Amino acid sequence: MNSESPQINAKAVKAGSQLSFFEKYLTLWVVLCILIGIALGRTFPGVAQTLDAMSIYNVSLPIAICLFFMMYPIMVKIDFSQAVKAARTPKPVVLTLVINWLVKPFTMVIFAQFFLGWLFQSWLSETEVIRGVEVTLANSYIAGAILLGIAPCTAMVLMWGYLSYSNQGHTLVMVAVNSLAMLFLYAPLGKWLLSANNLTVPWQTIVLSVLIYVGLPLAAGVFSRYWIFRYKGRRWFEEQFLHYLSPIAIAALLLTLVLLFAFKGELIVNNPLHILLIAIPLFLQTNFIFLITYVAGLKLGLDYEDAAPAALIGASNHFEVAIATAVILFGLNSGAALATVVGVLIEVPVMLMLVEFCKRTANWFPRHPEKATLLDPRCVSPYS
Repeated sequence: MNSESPQINAKAVKAGSQLSFFEKYLTLWVVLCILIGIALGRTFPGVAQTLDAMSIYNVSLPIAICLFFMMYPIMVKIDFSQAVKAARTPKPVVLTLVINWLVKPFTMVIFAQFFLGWLFQSWLSETEVIRGVEVTLANSYIAGAILLGIAPCTAMVLMWGYLSYSNQGHTLVMVAVNSLAMLFLYAPLGKWLLSANNLTVPWQTIVLSVLIYVGLPLAAGVFSRYWIFRYKGRRWFEEQFLHYLSPIAIAALLLTLVLLFAFKGELIVNNPLHILLIAIPLFLQTNFIFLITYVAGLKLGLDYEDAAPAALIGASNHFEVAIATAVILFGLNSGAALATVVGVLIEVPVMLMLVEFCKRTANWFPRHPEKATLLDPRCVSPYS
């Protein structure tokens, strides 16, 4: 890259961050949607329970529909030739595998044991009965935190990559590889860390959630992109189709949050102090994993477009699978289930904060903005 690259890159990121009013204050809308969801769940509990009951193998159909409309606008923008190229440069993928399976589960145990098992123990000394065994709330919350730590994100990270102007081709490859790894590693790692020989892993939930949250929008994106390019042309795709499609992903994200917190808001409202105590180690864990992955990407010489999604996928969790596992293993009203719900509560605001951090520090890395311009028309003009 030439000597002007740092200035060009810094300017590009700043210009690329000139979002619409709706996108600029996304964090505010997220908080509002969380509050609206909790309020709706408490005001109309029957409606929330009916919608929550519409599920297959613990995969919520209303959430699945929302996630489809959140993922499809992102999938259809992906230049799949970039995904093929990404598969030939394995550094970012190897980095996410190491972080997700050799680092993150164990740091989660350390954070959870330190805060919930020791520092906050006096507030969490009450007991509950799980499957006929009496356990302290501290241990139950630790189990829920561990279930979050061993479930890497497979769907939402595509949204974080999209918002951070990352290489979506590489993000897609990382998601695919981590999805496969989860099928093989989730059960043995969970059994070991929880010391639960009878750990019941919701295989149907894992497989179905990957297929619905990732596979279905991916297939729709590939087919519709091919059809539009063939019959309408690239220019119509970029100037007309994407113009109307872009707001759908953000709107679907916000509606997803409303539904999630309408379903689980009662748990949150009834346990305010415990929510705060659980949130502290989860918050620290998320930021710690992000930072070590981001710094590792910097030391490995990764481009920003590859380092950002590697760090974001390391930091985020597949909370749907974690919640389903906690419910099956410990029960719907268990402390473990509550801990996984807190994961949902803090993840979106924290990940939006980390996305903003990525954009502001993009000039720390080598830049190859063409990886992003192929994916997101908002990035074209700043780099020209």
